[in-house]
Amino acid sequence: MIYEATPFQKASALFDGWEETLIWSCLQGIMGKLYVDHTITPTAGMILLGDFCFFAGIPNEELVRYKPTSCTQQFIIMVPQTAQWAVLIEQVYGKRATRVLRYATKKEKNSFDRQQLEQVISKIPSGFLLHKIDETLFHKCQKIAWCRDWVSQYKDYEQYQKYGLGIVLLSENEPVSGASSYSSYLEGIEIEIDTKKEYRKRGFAYICGAKLILECIEKGLYPSWDAQNKWSLALAQKLGYHFAYEYIAYEIDRY
Repeated sequence: MIYEATPFQKASALFDGWEETLIWSCLQGIMGKLYVDHTITPTAGMILLGDFCFFAGIPNEELVRYKPTSCTQQFIIMVPQTAQWAVLIEQVYGKRATRVLRYATKKEKNSFDRQQLEQVISKIPSGFLLHKIDETLFHKCQKIAWCRDWVSQYKDYEQYQKYGLGIVLLSENEPVSGASSYSSYLEGIEIEIDTKKEYRKRGFAYICGAKLILECIEKGLYPSWDAQNKWSLALAQKLGYHFAYEYIAYEIDRY
């Protein structure tokens, strides 16, 4: 049997030492769900938040196969704590599991050059405007497929206003690029950056990222960055992040 864990005290030890902010978001009770193999003495745990799923403890096939009824999506990214979890994911999902490399960055609070970031922001082209995600933009982004992840993990605007933070580049009052919190934890956010297809390769993601980092610094929040690919890592490094390590994940279709 698989159980949803509330509270998390006994199960949280399974994830000790894992510096992943989505895990912290769940264990701090802000967002995400934790599932375990036993409510009293759990030996395996799964944290599910948005498109991500993290496995820890002793590999458990039932947990890898488990899909909560509340999870209606067909795609998910599974992150194994160990090689044994990775083998189990491959065995369970076979050809539906695509093995990928992701790139973690170091969580260094003093790595950003504020003067450089201000210079980046000053390069906004004429006709474009940077704007914080307010209630109007929050609801607008919910309805736009390419930028929905800026706000999709928050149950409502009140939760986003309390924990989230985002910057949008507007053209004629419409979002064309932006950087926002994919998720939040008590000490910071996990950054999500997207640009509308026809506006890419114009440096807009760089501008939005710089502005969001500065906003986080002002609020005493850490803007965590986990890179999906080497392009994302390169952008992170331009903004002041430093590469930490690469890790294996599995993109699961028809989850």
